[in-house]
Amino acid sequence: MKRLLTLSMVILLVFMTIGCGKKEQRFTAGTYEGAAPGIHGDDVVLEVTVDDTSIKEIQVIQNNETPGVSDAAFDRIPKAIIEGQTLAVDTVSGATYSSKAIIGAVTAALQAAGADIAALSAGKAESDADAVSSATKVMNADIVVVGAGGAGLAAAVSANQKGATVIVLEKMPQVGGNTIISGAAYNAVDPSRQKPAGIEDSIEKHYTQTYEGGDELGNPVLIHTMVENAYPTLQWLESLGMEFKGQIFTVLGGLWPRAHKPVKPLGTGYIETYMNYIKQHDGITLLTDTRAVDLYKEDGRVSVVKATGPDATIVAQGHKAVILATGGFGANIELRDTYNKIWPALTNIKTTNHPGATGDGLALAEKVGADLVGMEYIQLLPMGDPNTGSLSGNIELGVENRIFVNKDGKRFVDEGARRDVMTKALFDQEDAFMWVILDGHCYPTTDIKNNFNETMQELLDQGRAYKADNLEELADEIGVDADNLKASVAEFNKAVEAGGPDAFGRTLFADKIDQPPYYAGARKPTVHHTMGGIKINEKAQVIDKDGNVIPGLYAAGETTGGIHGSNRLGGNALVDINVFGKIAGENAAAESN
Repeated sequence: MKRLLTLSMVILLVFMTIGCGKKEQRFTAGTYEGAAPGIHGDDVVLEVTVDDTSIKEIQVIQNNETPGVSDAAFDRIPKAIIEGQTLAVDTVSGATYSSKAIIGAVTAALQAAGADIAALSAGKAESDADAVSSATKVMNADIVVVGAGGAGLAAAVSANQKGATVIVLEKMPQVGGNTIISGAAYNAVDPSRQKPAGIEDSIEKHYTQTYEGGDELGNPVLIHTMVENAYPTLQWLESLGMEFKGQIFTVLGGLWPRAHKPVKPLGTGYIETYMNYIKQHDGITLLTDTRAVDLYKEDGRVSVVKATGPDATIVAQGHKAVILATGGFGANIELRDTYNKIWPALTNIKTTNHPGATGDGLALAEKVGADLVGMEYIQLLPMGDPNTGSLSGNIELGVENRIFVNKDGKRFVDEGARRDVMTKALFDQEDAFMWVILDGHCYPTTDIKNNFNETMQELLDQGRAYKADNLEELADEIGVDADNLKASVAEFNKAVEAGGPDAFGRTLFADKIDQPPYYAGARKPTVHHTMGGIKINEKAQVIDKDGNVIPGLYAAGETTGGIHGSNRLGGNALVDINVFGKIAGENAAAESN
């Protein structure tokens, strides 16, 4: 009734406004097509149908946006435009580029329909959706999970498999977090895939590289838990329907070829796998647009989460436990600056993270006495898109077959080194800018896709990559000294023949860079991962400042600290997320009420 009354008032106000002399928006009736570039540069194409006085229908004709990430934008924005009869609609948080593309495409179509775009863009029409109810809704389950990224969904699914009912609260309009936009590499010792490729590996080697790669600052117990459960958790994902490719590769900063690549692009495979389980099983309630704002204890246990939803305050009771899986703080400039002790000022450095990675779970955990560890350890990559900071557009397919050169065309670092080592070396170059150089071994044809589901041809068309038949032409294309570039490639090729190490200490090699065509892609430093966070034990229980377990509270994923030390190995994030998410869910489900 309240909604009907509110809508009636809005309609009355509209008619009053018209009666006071405001001109009706008029169109030339028909169906019109409009286009605008999306996040990857490809056009979002929409078809808009209007009659003489109103926008009637919006249909999507072409959409190459990231699956999962852009879904909420395509669902909400056309509805908002039609309901409000306005272009002054809000973008969807986490899908800003896609949102702007949708609004831009509708604008182009309406221009063709003869609309007054200035009038349509002026002021936001009030609607019932803008009225936030002050009602309070109480919900009950065995477990409340805060965050619907990879760790939160892993926890929800594993808890449900153990018989628990679960409520998942997600502040963003869509699920997925950083997982869904990640490169998705998953490190695991896997003889079935590694041995046929001649790769010798062991769990102890994975442990040693993780521990030493973080300057021996990670918790050995947590690291052992992660590496020992990496492959069993991969098998668990496969049992849920997720598919991985057969080839193993070395991801940037991974130090060893043990990375698995999902069949689905980016991290969509992980999220789709969990969401498919949730849709097919009872007992998991998932709320988006619902921000957790407080935790409460009952009888000494954390058991209640207060959250603000789109039309009510939510009080979610977890009779067994609460699990925090809210991600890191890579997109929170204030927190980055507060804790950064290692890097130059990060204020103007872009990030690979989605906009919801603001560290909300840290404040929630501290309210109930949780300890935070390693907060100064913030990981940067040398692989950010110069314009957006994202990992998209990166032309590399693996570590072994490419080199980095600066604006002079010279190599400056071991391209198989730790991520922090490579990024610190990049900061020492002019404009902290580099080119990734590789050849036809990686892209024999331009329809080959990178690790972010973009074809080389798309990147060339968008001006995000360059191609030439020889190194002299490539040097001219990207504006570097041709002699320097040729010398850098020749030096690399000699090291490949010798099997390394080269002058930079590089030991990871595969093919020479000698097979036309040659390619280049520009990259800059970008904030990628925050290694610090909530202190946990091997059971994913949260630890307080006195070293004691906080009853009823668990945490998993990037919101936690103490696993990776000062530097995270490439390919270990998805392991951390899924292993500890699964552990948190299982152990929370085993709690007594």
